[in-house]
Amino acid sequence: MDKKIAIYAGSFDPITKGHLDIIKRSSKLFDKIIVGVLNNSHKKYWFSLEEREDMIKRSLENEKIENVEIDSFEGLLVDFMNRKKCNILIRGLRAVSDYEYELQLALTNAVLSKNNIETIFLPASRENLYLSASIVKDVALNKGELIEFLPKVIIDDVMKKANEKR
Repeated sequence: MDKKIAIYAGSFDPITKGHLDIIKRSSKLFDKIIVGVLNNSHKKYWFSLEEREDMIKRSLENEKIENVEIDSFEGLLVDFMNRKKCNILIRGLRAVSDYEYELQLALTNAVLSKNNIETIFLPASRENLYLSASIVKDVALNKGELIEFLPKVIIDDVMKKANEKR
């Protein structure tokens, strides 16, 4: 029997508790989850690709999830999925506004893949409905408490970067 592999892709700049929740929940639904870290040369990230991958690894260390792989990609997600021989994409949804954007992406990916990619939407957990990396960065820039939003192991990384940005 073929293993069911899914990709959960994003920039993870930084990874939040909301991202971790989606990874944990999807790891129970599939044999393997590939966390695809997007590296878009046109986007201004706080953290380098290597730093983002490292923060994801450290955030997952205490989660006891055996079936997660971390990889990075540039370009089209459908090309990355083809290279990984994967046709299932996991996307998290926070609100109705997310749904419109995510539906657009799902339909575009379906067209680009000639309908070979299925997108599965997982709703955010109640405690993460409002959470985004952008909000986390705003809180950090304003010296707010991050323990509710980020894995403890990366809070110092984010606060250090916020101090550099100020």
